[in-house]
Amino acid sequence: MTSTTIALLLYAALSGIYLLVVPLALYFYLKNRWYTAGSIERWFLYFLVFMFFPGMIVVGLFLNFRPQKRQLNT
Repeated sequence: MTSTTIALLLYAALSGIYLLVVPLALYFYLKNRWYTAGSIERWFLYFLVFMFFPGMIVVGLFLNFRPQKRQLNT
């Protein structure tokens, strides 16, 4: 392998982590801790959302966290 190939693979791996892996993990962590997070944890989570904002937009297009439809007994 040449140094150019190694550099391209490294850039691809880092961009995949930045745009897909960390934002996806952050979305699911936020979903689980949204109502129980403390103030410092919430501040740190907002910082991470700001830090990984491009990836949050990319991943957020494919996620749906809306509540499920209620069954009404009529």
